[in-house]
Amino acid sequence: MRVETRRLWGQDFVIRSWGDPGLPKMLMLHGFPEYGGAWGDLAPLLADRFHCIAPDQRGYGGSYAPDEVGAYATSQLVGDMVALIGDGGPVTVFGHDWGAAVAYGLAMFQPHLVDRLIVANGVHPVPFQRAMASGGAQSAASQYINYLRQPGSEDALAADDFAGMLGFFSAKMDMSWLSGSRLDGQKAAWRQSGLRGMINWYRASPLVVADPGAPVPMPDLPLDKLRVRCPHLLIWGEDDKALLPSSTEGLEEFAPDLKRACISGADHWVLHQKPQEVAGIIHDWLA
Repeated sequence: MRVETRRLWGQDFVIRSWGDPGLPKMLMLHGFPEYGGAWGDLAPLLADRFHCIAPDQRGYGGSYAPDEVGAYATSQLVGDMVALIGDGGPVTVFGHDWGAAVAYGLAMFQPHLVDRLIVANGVHPVPFQRAMASGGAQSAASQYINYLRQPGSEDALAADDFAGMLGFFSAKMDMSWLSGSRLDGQKAAWRQSGLRGMINWYRASPLVVADPGAPVPMPDLPLDKLRVRCPHLLIWGEDDKALLPSSTEGLEEFAPDLKRACISGADHWVLHQKPQEVAGIIHDWLA
């Protein structure tokens, strides 16, 4: 693994990479509350085919982390990755969790930069918003978003050496993989950036979360602009308690060249729990 700092839009971003720089590029976009180093389980398994590039996204780890909420609008987050790709595209883009939102943004709004899209336990904005607006199971599962959006949530989660943050995720997910040096590295990334920037991704998002049993009207979205035209692979850890199957219903409407692959015995953290299986699915899909 190599680590470097690059200037994007005049700001510093930390970039990790694996594999031969002469190979085709795979841009790997982490989610909340991780950082580029979170790809360390999977990237070496794909480095035979790709030069894997994993940035600490805006607000995370060693990268640019402004305090203002408006700095985390989707257009800004996608713009960071447009600058990172530069004239080196098109590339394969792989997103997990919030990283999937940026990956979808690249595929939808900068299609010339993306030749293939891979998402693991992440969601396209339209099926996800439909599910959260319904007042059903996904609305109930997404109530944590309202908590994170509250003022001061970052302070509560950071207290007692991030005890709140760790408890936030271990309540419904298998976090046994997050221990030892991996946990030390994650806490170091949290200390470096603080938590405000990464939580501002939730505050800046226009997504609406209905109360359970109280559906709200579906926001007006530019459906014709939210289409993925490149080949798309969706990998899903079946035991995810934060993102439910309803959050991807109807995805084929927006991604006609879609292949789905489910992994049993894994949840939202499938990339850590089943990296060999994830890599195998990707190699098979590419073949």
